[in-house]
Amino acid sequence: MPELPEVETVRMGLAPALENHRLVKVETRRGDLRAPFPKDFARRLTGRLVKRLTRRAKYLLAELDRAETLVIHLGMSGRMAVYAEGKERRLGQYVYDAAPSGAGSGKHDHVVFETDAPARIVFTDPRRFGLMTLVETAHLDKDKLFAGLGIEPLSRPFDAAWLARALKGKKTPVKSALLDQRVIAGLGNIYACEALFRARISPRRLAGKVRADAIAALADAIKAVLGSSLRDYRKADGNLGDFQHRFAVYDREGEPCPVCRGPVKRIVQAGRSTFWCPNCQK
Repeated sequence: MPELPEVETVRMGLAPALENHRLVKVETRRGDLRAPFPKDFARRLTGRLVKRLTRRAKYLLAELDRAETLVIHLGMSGRMAVYAEGKERRLGQYVYDAAPSGAGSGKHDHVVFETDAPARIVFTDPRRFGLMTLVETAHLDKDKLFAGLGIEPLSRPFDAAWLARALKGKKTPVKSALLDQRVIAGLGNIYACEALFRARISPRRLAGKVRADAIAALADAIKAVLGSSLRDYRKADGNLGDFQHRFAVYDREGEPCPVCRGPVKRIVQAGRSTFWCPNCQK
């Protein structure tokens, strides 16, 4: 599943083709993804102006001009491809190739947006765990997808003081606490592992027992691993959702720790794999 930095990168790549542009044509190739499309989904989107494109946790939010917001989740295997109409075209810092023959009509191409940029945006999802729906903009925060979500880890309010308050008294392992979406929205398993490694905190330590100085290091590490990933994954073409990962500990069981050269270990916490270095993370 794409993590927060990847979703934010997709947002940045889509923005020049969507923000302040009109959806001149929308087509769905099937009736559902992981859930059915809303009634008259394509018709309700056709002709709408996208006022802005934002992100909440791992959801993309396209605010439309008639009090509705298009909500997109990439699921496990979803990708967005942006093509210029006619010929190669630069929009902002991105250059989009012209659409190849058949773009949007592939076996796993499920939704096609044509915008007045002009551009064609194709949503491809082989496993169909993605989601697209429409929500009234005024009620977005109360919708079941977003109600109860925690703070955005890349936002200004997220800092050591906030994290200390959030972890105070918690008797769950700190790794599990970080993955609680009611605490931090969008922080996933990969980056929780990487942040704990960078902050030199054992994933087994109880959240409420993490020292103040370690919490400060952890808050900085969360922002650092997410921010550096955004820089690493920024792409200058229309192929959005195909990312290459380079991690210090995640998915590196048995390999040498990049700091102490001891073996990276794997444990299971709450059904999720945790990768860490017992020598470095105390």
